[in-house]
Amino acid sequence: MEAINYDKFKWQICGDLKVIALLLKLHKRFTKYCCFIFEWDSRPQSLHYSRKNRPARKSLEPGTMNVENQPLVDPSKFFLPSRHLKLRLMKNSVKAINQEQAALKEGIFIGPQIQDLIKDKYFDKLLQDDEKAAWDSFKFVVKEFFGNRRAQNYEKPVNNLLQSYQRLGCNMSLKIHFLHSHLDFFPRELCSSE
Repeated sequence: MEAINYDKFKWQICGDLKVIALLLKLHKRFTKYCCFIFEWDSRPQSLHYSRKNRPARKSLEPGTMNVENQPLVDPSKFFLPSRHLKLRLMKNSVKAINQEQAALKEGIFIGPQIQDLIKDKYFDKLLQDDEKAAWDSFKFVVKEFFGNRRAQNYEKPVNNLLQSYQRLGCNMSLKIHFLHSHLDFFPRELCSSE
């Protein structure tokens, strides 16, 4: 940070949550309080989808709530690119879908693969009930929230997606937590083009 004169310029930073955790000096793996905005306890899964608002973090004090050292950057200087969230949502939906029926293995997806799967009519026919509802919600959110132009009423499709993921039994990852509790964290001008 010294080499790039960050203290002088105080740029805004667009990065994945791992990069954000690194710059905020948060413990990066299997942490209880992994959200740098809320005091979100990631472990009690029964509260994940039922409780939206939690106390805001008052500080990033080393030694408390998974903060290891003094942060390098102000937490208000970050943007989370929607592409990372889309990839995680895709991974969670595939993980929850009956793999024998869907003929898919959980893996690493990239934008073009997601677009191909969204257009695949055969894949749509393989899904039933809650799986189909979750997949349809995912496709709608990709278009209406992560697309080039964010829909005016994007909160409703995002909430539908979260409800369908809950019915499927998807665990709430930190990235899904951001959709659940921090929709205002995603600026309109940083939508993904994939």
